[in-house]
Amino acid sequence: MRGATPQNVTVILPAFNEEVSIGSIVLLTQHYADHVIVVDDGSSDRTAAIARKAGAHVIVHEGNMGKGAALKTGFTAAVAFGADVIVTMDSDGQHNPSEIPLLVAPIIDGYAEMVNGSRYLSHTDKNTPVYRRVGQAILDTATNMNSGLKITDSQSGFRAFAGSTKDVFRFNATGMAIESEMLADAGRSGLRIKEVEIGVRYDVDGSTMSPIKHGLGVLVMVLKDVEFNRPLYYLTAPGIVLGAGGLVMGAHFLQAFAAGGHLNFGPTMLMILLIIVGTFMTLTGILLHSMSAVVRDAKTV
Repeated sequence: MRGATPQNVTVILPAFNEEVSIGSIVLLTQHYADHVIVVDDGSSDRTAAIARKAGAHVIVHEGNMGKGAALKTGFTAAVAFGADVIVTMDSDGQHNPSEIPLLVAPIIDGYAEMVNGSRYLSHTDKNTPVYRRVGQAILDTATNMNSGLKITDSQSGFRAFAGSTKDVFRFNATGMAIESEMLADAGRSGLRIKEVEIGVRYDVDGSTMSPIKHGLGVLVMVLKDVEFNRPLYYLTAPGIVLGAGGLVMGAHFLQAFAAGGHLNFGPTMLMILLIIVGTFMTLTGILLHSMSAVVRDAKTV
């Protein structure tokens, strides 16, 4: 059994067709948690039955609703169990349950409200294929820009949360983009976030989605989120650059025209286009920034 502690630690395992690994993961996880919740997200195999036999509390979605919905269900159940600390893990065996105490310690000790398990905290994981590492770097950059954080592993599914943070998260993302969405929500809510180093097994990765498709899907979601929540970065800043470029071109053309030159149709149209597009992007960004501020204020009322 897990060492004595006054905190109730509940682990959430979102699962979709994980009958091969779910039993052993539940059994191992029970050594480090008070409750283990398996959210069977519409599996067509024996995931739910095996998880129950292993001792987990199982909640079944009739259809596949996505990881975001599974985590939302799990968080609601964890709070009902009186969880002081909520841990999320992948159910395919990539994460090591023995590292759960590492993640929950900063929360129990009062140093953090969210802890992110990172493969890259103190080094570059040499086991990660190069193409995945490049994609990871892009997603980390986009996620950090959106959240205002400095996270080294934005796509980690091994995390710990104070039970009081449940209402911070939207759980809107249906796919693996939920990891970036939760960081964005945590950053905007001002949660104290800490990272701890974890290990990951890649030989048990049962994902059926190609890494490229997954990465592009996450990136698109993050950029859409940035467009609404940080429009000054996404629209206004580029718009100012484009508009300024058009104005510089216009000043150069006027100087040449005053010296007796003539205006060429192509460059002149490009100048006009840059000024119009730049002005439109700048004003749109400012408008969206004002709208997002109103929406955030309305949610706090």
